Amino acid sequence: TITNMESGFTWCFECCIKCLGGIPYASLIATILLYAGVALFCGCGHEALSGTVNILQTYFEMARAAGDIIDVFTMIDIFKYVIYGIAAAFFVYGILLMVEGFFTTGAIKDLYGDFKITTCGRCVSAWFIMLTYIFMLAWLGVTAFTSLPVYMYFNLWTICRNTTLVEGANLCLDLRQFGIVTIGEEKKICTMSENFLRMCESTELNMTFHLFIVALAGAGAAVIAMVHYLMVLSANWAYVKDACRMQKYEDIKSKEEQELHDIHSTRSKERLNAYT
Repeated sequence: TITNMESGFTWCFECCIKCLGGIPYASLIATILLYAGVALFCGCGHEALSGTVNILQTYFEMARAAGDIIDVFTMIDIFKYVIYGIAAAFFVYGILLMVEGFFTTGAIKDLYGDFKITTCGRCVSAWFIMLTYIFMLAWLGVTAFTSLPVYMYFNLWTICRNTTLVEGANLCLDLRQFGIVTIGEEKKICTMSENFLRMCESTELNMTFHLFIVALAGAGAAVIAMVHYLMVLSANWAYVKDACRMQKYEDIKSKEEQELHDIHSTRSKERLNAYT
């Protein structure tokens, strides 16, 4: 009974080691980083946009335009829908990359077994490399775009800080210089106004500013995840390509050995027949 328990424990241990050895850890780390970056960007970006709407309506006294006119509030709503799409798309894409990682890892580990690496598998890996490269460029653009509201809120936060350090300073912030409103509209707020003092004293401005910073960090993490995926996919594709060549070499070698064996057997039979 003790022997059976030891053998069962050994079998379970070997099975666990085999399962752990088949996990694509590089792809797993990249997937975790991608999900963390996308979650930070989408969650914090959505809340930061909502805070921006409240700040514009409360302190800058802006209102939504009537009709089908595209104003800053309509653009913010569009950005929110884009965030929803990004969250759903990259959740699915992360799963696909993990599946591809498991497939490639299994293909490499079963190189000398019955597993055959198909041309379709190599084409899928090459397609993922191209798609990941495009997504990396897209996330670089998203990162650059996310830095714009961070810059705007940094200017606003700097003005609020300077008013507390310098008494009697009359500083103004005009939304026209950021392209939020048209040139014909004047949405300006100065340090001497009551709305400006209320905005600087509120926690909403500070929270929105830091939410945009975290969203920017999330976009940067997504870029790093895409670069990590590119390295993993490129390495896996090279390994699979080398494995295909190794398989072809092994097939040719076994075929030649079989032919030599058949020739040797035929000659042996001929000699035996001639002798008899």
